[in-house]
Amino acid sequence: MRIEWLNQDNMTSLASLAAAPAAVAADGVSRRSFMKAGAVAGGGLVLGFFLPGAGRLANAQQPPAKVYEPNAFLRIAPDNTVTVQVNRIEIGQGVQTSLPMLIAEELDADWSNMVGALAPAGEQYKDPIFGIQITGGSGSIAHSYIQYREIGAKARAMLIAAAAEQWKVSPEQVKTAKGTLTGPAGQTATYGAMADAAMKQPVPASVKLKDPKDFTIIGTPVKRLDAAAKSNGKQQFGIDFKAPDSKVAVVARPPVFGAKVAKFDAGKAKAIRGVIEVLQVATDRGGSGVVVVADGYWPAKMGREALVIEWDTSGVEKISSDKQLAEFKTLSRKPGTPVRKADTSKLAGAAKKISAVYEFPYLAHAPMEPLNCVVDLRADGCTVWAGTQFQTFDHGAIAATAGLKPEQVVLNTMTAGGGFGRRAVPSSDYLVEAVNIAKVWKAAGKSEPVKVVWSREDDIKGGYYRPSHVHRADIGMDAKGGIVAWDHVIVGQSIITGTPFEAVMIKDGVDSTMVEGMGEPYEVPLNLSAHAVKANVPVLWWRSVGSTHTAFVMETLIDEAAHAAKTDPVAYRKKLMGEKGKRHMAALELAVAKSGYGKKALPKGQAWGVAVHEAFGTVVAYVVVASVNKDGSPKLNRVTAGVHCNTAVNPLTIEAQIQGAALMGLGMTLPGAAITIKDGVVDQQNFGDYTVARMTDMPVIDVHIVPSNDPPTGIGEPGLPPLAPAFANALFKLTGKRLRKLPFDLSTAKA
Repeated sequence: MRIEWLNQDNMTSLASLAAAPAAVAADGVSRRSFMKAGAVAGGGLVLGFFLPGAGRLANAQQPPAKVYEPNAFLRIAPDNTVTVQVNRIEIGQGVQTSLPMLIAEELDADWSNMVGALAPAGEQYKDPIFGIQITGGSGSIAHSYIQYREIGAKARAMLIAAAAEQWKVSPEQVKTAKGTLTGPAGQTATYGAMADAAMKQPVPASVKLKDPKDFTIIGTPVKRLDAAAKSNGKQQFGIDFKAPDSKVAVVARPPVFGAKVAKFDAGKAKAIRGVIEVLQVATDRGGSGVVVVADGYWPAKMGREALVIEWDTSGVEKISSDKQLAEFKTLSRKPGTPVRKADTSKLAGAAKKISAVYEFPYLAHAPMEPLNCVVDLRADGCTVWAGTQFQTFDHGAIAATAGLKPEQVVLNTMTAGGGFGRRAVPSSDYLVEAVNIAKVWKAAGKSEPVKVVWSREDDIKGGYYRPSHVHRADIGMDAKGGIVAWDHVIVGQSIITGTPFEAVMIKDGVDSTMVEGMGEPYEVPLNLSAHAVKANVPVLWWRSVGSTHTAFVMETLIDEAAHAAKTDPVAYRKKLMGEKGKRHMAALELAVAKSGYGKKALPKGQAWGVAVHEAFGTVVAYVVVASVNKDGSPKLNRVTAGVHCNTAVNPLTIEAQIQGAALMGLGMTLPGAAITIKDGVVDQQNFGDYTVARMTDMPVIDVHIVPSNDPPTGIGEPGLPPLAPAFANALFKLTGKRLRKLPFDLSTAKA
C-alpha cells in the first residue's frame, strides 16, 4: 500500500486520523522521548523511544515526556541474547531481520545473539512518520532507519557508562565489539553481564551515529533470522495459533456485498458431529451472515455447507464487470476532475498521433495464508491474535466493537503468510467481524475463545480488491518525435473515499493514489484528469497501489512514442528525463549495463523490453528478455533489475523483495488473473479460476543495486510496477501488437 502524502505542506498526522474509525485517542507524532524502565524478570536492559516526523510532519509544541511500558524495544538478557521488538508485522518481507540489523549495528552486538520478536499493538510501536502502527507504504526500514539505530546507539552508550563506572575509567576508554565491553587495562564484560548495571544509567539525550563507512552489519548480506523456522515448519503463523479451549468459526457471508440474511435453516448443520452453535452475525458493509462454531475447522466448514440460507439482496447494488467496463470507457471520453493541466491545442495538428484505451480488472490480494483471527472476549477485556498490518486502527476497532476501553484490549501481532495490503483495511473488516462473532457467541451463553478462519474461497470472494480502471490517452508528436501534447483521462473507484484518510489524501476531488506516478519522471505536457466512480465493490490498496496501472500505461506509451520517433527506447527515455530523473537514469543505466542490452545479440525469437518506474521513493528499472511459445502464449525468459533504494540495509532482503514483486507483477499478465463480477456475485473462487504466478512462470531475475549512502527508501512494493510494461514492450517487438489491457491476450491485441 502507499501513504506518501505527508510533507511540510500537509501537517495532518495519521495519528489524529487513527481515532476516527474506532474512537481511539491518539497523541500524534511530534514528540521525542526515550524510556528507561525497570528490568524484566531475569534482568536486562530495556530501551524504547519515539521519533518525531523527521521533517515530514510539522512539529507542534513538544508535549510532556511520556514513559512507555517496560520491554518496549530492546532487551539484553543475562545470556547475551538481544531481543528486538519489531514494530511491524512479518509478512515475508524480512523486517524481523532487517530492523534488528539496525539496532545490532549501532549496539555493536554479536549478530549470532540477535532475536526478532513481533510487537503487539502499542503506542510506543507507532511508525515515527505515519504516527500509527502500520506495515505499509514500503515504510518499515525507510521510516525506522534512524529510530532503530538510535535505540542501539543509546543502549550502547548506557552499557559503556556502566562499565566505565565499575572500572573507574572514562567512557572514552571503553570499547565495544560483538557484544563485549573492553577496558583500557584489559577488563572485559559481556553485554549480558553489564545489562542490569546499565539500567541504572541515565539515558543519553543524544548520540552520534556511525558513519556509513564504519558499518559492519548494515549493507552486508545477512541471512534471515526466521529462515530456519519457516523451513522446518516450526514457524507459527496466525492460522496455526489456537488459544486454550478455543472453538473454530466459519461464516457464510452474503453472495452480494452488503446483502443480508432473510432467513436460514440450521437443522442439517447442527446435526453434524462437532458443530456446537449456529448464529446470525453482522458482516462487513452493513450486511449479515451466518456463523457456524464447532470443535474444529472441518466440522465448522461442513456445517456451513449444510446451511440453507435465503438472502435478501434487494437493497444493494449488483455490479457486472462487463457493464462497468463499458460505462468506464464511455466516461473516459469526457474530461474528469483536473489533476494536472497542460495545453492540448497542438493535438489536432500533430504530425504523429497515438490514441489508446487501457483496461485493468479488479484484482484479489490472494496471500498464501487466508485471513484468520482468534478472539478471547471477556467481561473485563478482550485479547486478540491476528496477523494485522494496521495495529492502531484494528486495536481501536476491536475496542469499539466490543464496547471496551482501548486499555482493555490486547492485540497480539502474529506472523502472516503474505498480505499485500489485504491485512491493512481502514474498516478493520475481518477483525470487526470476528469480534461480532465473539459477541453473539457470548450472548449464546458460551465463554470459550473463537478462532475465525477464512477458506481460500472466502478470501478470493471476500472483497477489498485492487479497483478496476480505464485509461484513455491521446498523444501528439512533432515530426522529430517530440511529444507536443498529451491528454489523459483515468476512470476508476477511489480506495480512499469513505476512509479516515479521505480528508488528507483526496485533494480537489481526486484520490491521489489513482493518479500517482503519472508523467514522472518525464518532461511531457501532460493534461491529466480523473473520474472517481462509486460502486458496490470493496476496494483497497494492492501491492504498489496506483502504480499497478499507471506504470503500465506510462511505460508502454513512452515506448510507443519512442517507436514512432524511430529512436531506441532507452535513449528516448533518457532524453525525456529532467532533473527529477537522476535516480531513474542511474537505475536504468545499471540495468542496461548488466543485461547486455544493445551490446549482445539475442537468439532468434527473443526480444528486449525496457521499463522504469519510481514508487515509495525507490526507482526500479527492468530490462527483460521475452519470447512467444509455440501455442502463442507469452514467455518471460530473463529479467535484469537496476534498483535505486539508497542505502541497502540487507542486500539479500532487497534481492528477495525485487524477485517476489517481479513475479507478482508477472502474475498480473497471466490469463485468468482477473476478478470478474456478474449481478453482484464474484465469479472466481480459488486458484483454479483465479490465476497467480507459480514457480513454473518464474524467469531468471538478476538484481543489481545502485550504490548509495543516502537514507534508505522503500523496497517491498517498487519492484512490481515496471515488470508488466517491460514485458509488454518486448512482446511488441516480437509481434507488432500493442497490449492495452491486463491480463495479456495476444489473440485480441491489435498491431
